[in-house]
This record gives sequence, structure tokens and C-alpha cells, in this order.
Amino acid sequence: MTAKRFSVVAAAATTVLVAVVALVGTDALGREASLVIDKVFQFTGSAAAVVAFSRTARHRAGVARRWRSWMVAATGSLAVGLAVWIWGQVFFGVWLPTSMLSPVCFVLVPLLVLGAVLAVARGDDHDHAHPADRPVRRPRGRAVLVLDGLVVAGSVFVLTWVSALESVVREWASSGPAFTPVVVHPAGYLVLVVVLLVLSWNHDSVRRLPMLFIALGGLAQSASGWVFAYLISQGATAVPTIADAGFLAGPVLFLLAALAPVRGRRSSAAGETLYLLVPYLPLVVTGLFIAFGTASGVRFDPVEIYAGLAVVLLVIVRQLLTMIDNVRLVEQLSHSREQLRHLAFHDSLTGVANRALLRDRLTAALARQDRVDQRLVLLFIDVDGFKKINDDFGHAEGDAVLRNVAERLLGCVRPEDVVARLGGDEFGVLVDGHRGAAEQIGERVLAALRVPHRIGGREHRVCASIGVCEQTAYEPGCSADDVLGRADAAMYSAKRLGKGMVVVHETPEVARR
Repeated sequence: MTAKRFSVVAAAATTVLVAVVALVGTDALGREASLVIDKVFQFTGSAAAVVAFSRTARHRAGVARRWRSWMVAATGSLAVGLAVWIWGQVFFGVWLPTSMLSPVCFVLVPLLVLGAVLAVARGDDHDHAHPADRPVRRPRGRAVLVLDGLVVAGSVFVLTWVSALESVVREWASSGPAFTPVVVHPAGYLVLVVVLLVLSWNHDSVRRLPMLFIALGGLAQSASGWVFAYLISQGATAVPTIADAGFLAGPVLFLLAALAPVRGRRSSAAGETLYLLVPYLPLVVTGLFIAFGTASGVRFDPVEIYAGLAVVLLVIVRQLLTMIDNVRLVEQLSHSREQLRHLAFHDSLTGVANRALLRDRLTAALARQDRVDQRLVLLFIDVDGFKKINDDFGHAEGDAVLRNVAERLLGCVRPEDVVARLGGDEFGVLVDGHRGAAEQIGERVLAALRVPHRIGGREHRVCASIGVCEQTAYEPGCSADDVLGRADAAMYSAKRLGKGMVVVHETPEVARR
């Protein structure tokens, strides 16, 4: 169903619901007629939800079919419970359930809906086969999610206990098993709503429109369920029809959940803000409620006091875990930053510096020459014979040779000197502060590279053409690119002279074999 069409359907359903609640709540047609309209409307909404979920499940597959099948069972259980209740009203004239079948069916509904919600959450985890396609998870563990749920549930428990739950529990304790479904029914919906809320912080699919209507339906059922339980605990033999407003709204909201369009995933800053605030909103409301009660002279019993302290303790533990997560996140970000920095300035194949780092170090060395009388030597090295290895034995073996070349270059210079791969089979070596002849460094490199490279049981022989640029004093206006260009030109001179040679810039006559 399109979003525009669904808006029309939702508006119509809401209008009908408001009209029925007003009609039933005011007993305009008399109490007996209002009760009949009440239960028949609930049954009709439940049956329509069964049909809607069944039809939409048939046209879907995977997770969409699974969670809708759970909802077929849930709304079906609700419809059966209502049918049995209506049967008792029509044939026995009793306005409360006369059979345990109705309460059992009603208790099953939130459990089955919970199965649908968990199916959606599990599907969100498995929708993406490749890890790169999975949604980014926030740095919080399951323990924090459980604590968030306990904070919300504990706050709601304190709030309901102070207002009405205490008398309900007393009646439950005195009446025994017969009163159990009356308490379990609204409590089940409350657990459902808390689970939905907690899962929505970590699963995008639970934040979609169908789950929103399911959450609203659960809230409506729970609210009327608690009112029903409270009135029964006070000895009421007939429940006012207006108390059924939530029961009337529940099936309609479930029906809208079946028809609601499924929108794509959408992450936003508002969702992150909701994650930070929602666990504490019920706690704040409960705290204000208790504060006003204390100011007005209300005396709290031990259950209320200990439950409130337990919720505060949960919040403290939750904050400690969040702080630990934040520290771990900062450490991970720092480590990732260092890794990115290393990757930005180093060659991924050989592990030596790349052109950018060599250029930075060369620029710094040239700037130092203005203050310190220190010469520098730059070698531009082109590996001769590498292309034949690549063509004859493949890139894997060629890469292994390049790694060997990088290791041997590192062994030819001091630890403070810079060895860099400039690209392909070209390397650069920056020697800052060298006191010997520049040609000696080149000859040492040539000798190291002439030693055969043993790769995969085979020997490969390569050599190099080396261009050298020696800066003996500060030269105003000379840049790193200028020095690289001079060394590059000297290297090409070495190639023209026959390869396997060292040529110093502007002094090709000193070239040696």
C-alpha cells in the first residue's frame, strides 16, 4: 500500500475508532448495547487484522513473512478470546469472562507479538550477507541494552505501583491463580513495549512504521488492562465501558500495522538523541511523581523505596558501562587514526615510505640547510629487469621481488634515512647529513640488488639504474620537486648509458659500472 493511500485508510480508521469510543464510553445507547458494540468492534478489528496480516504475508518472503505470520497467530488469538467472551455475554448474560479460554487467549497475544518483534530484529541482523553491507552498530554491548530495558521497566513499575499496582498485587496474592491472567495480560504488553523500545535503539527495522503501530497497540492494550485489573481488585463486578478505550484501539492499531508501508532504513541524529534520552525519561517522570507525592505527605512503603533505589543503581551501572564503552571507542579511534596516517604515508605492498612522505622529509631537509651546514643526497632508483619477472612469473612473484628490494635498500642506509617506493618499480632514498661520497651509496645499493632474489624456489636477477642528486649547501628557491626532478633526470641518463649504473646529477662523467 502506498503512503498516500495508507494515510487515507489510517485517517478513516481513526475517525471510526474515536466515534465508537465516544459512543461506547457515554453509554448513549444503554449499557447493554454499549457492551455489545464494544466487544463486536474489538472482534471485527481483530478479525480484519488477521485477514490483513495473512494476505500481506502471502505476498512476501523471508523475514517479512515470518513476523507477519507471528502477527496472524497473535491477532487470531485475540479474535478467539473475544469470540468466547461475546459467546458468554450473548448466551449467559455475564459481562466478565466465564471461561479460562478467553484469559489464556488474551495472555498469549503479547507473547506472540513479541515473537514477531524478535523475528524482525533477527532479520535485521541477517539481512546483510557481507559485513560491509551491515548497518554500523553503536559501541554498546548487550549488557547496556538490558540495563536500558530494566531502567525503563523499573521506572514504569515504580510509577504504576505508587498509583494502582499495589492494590492489584494484593488482590492477586489473596485470590490466587484465578487472578493471574488479569495481571499477566497487561504486564505482558508492558514487557512487549519495553522490548520494542530497547530494540529500536539498535535495529533500524524495528523503527519502521509497522512496529510503531504495534507499539501503540501494545500501549493501548496495557493501559486498559491495568485499569481493568485495578477495578477488579477493588471488587468491581462490572467495568465501565470507557475503560475499554485501549482495548478498542488495540485491534485497530494492529490492523494499521498490517497495512502500513515499510519505509527504508533511515538513521538520523534524532535517533541518537532518542537513544540518549529515552532510558531516563521514565525515570524523570517517576522521580517527579514521587517528589510531588512526598511534598503532599504521601508515605511510601518499602517496595516503592527499594524499587526506586534499584532503578537508580541500574542507572549508575549503565553509566559506568557507557563510560567504559566511550573509553574503548576513543582508543579505537586513536588506533584507527594512526593506521590511517601510516597508510597515507607508506606503501601498502612494501611497507616503506611513499612518495608523499619522501617529499615531506625532503622539504624539511632542504629547509634545515638554511640553518645548518649539512648536505643531503637523494637517490632515484629504477629496478632493471623487473618487468620480465612480472610478465614471465606473474604479479605475485613480482611483488615478492619488490618487497625484497625494499628490504635490501633499508639495509643499505641508516635507520634515520628514508627509503620510499615512488611507484611501480621505482624507489627513492633520502640520506640527510651523509659525510661520504654520494656515489658510494649508489654503489652499495647496486651491490645489494645484484645478489639473486630467491622466490618460490626460483632465482631472479635484477639490477638498477640510479640517479643521484647531491645538495651540498642551501640553495634559495630549490624545492623538493626540483631535487626529485634532478635525480630522475640522472636516473634516465644512467639508463641511456647502459643500465646498472650510478649517475650523479650534472656530473655524468663520474658514472661507474
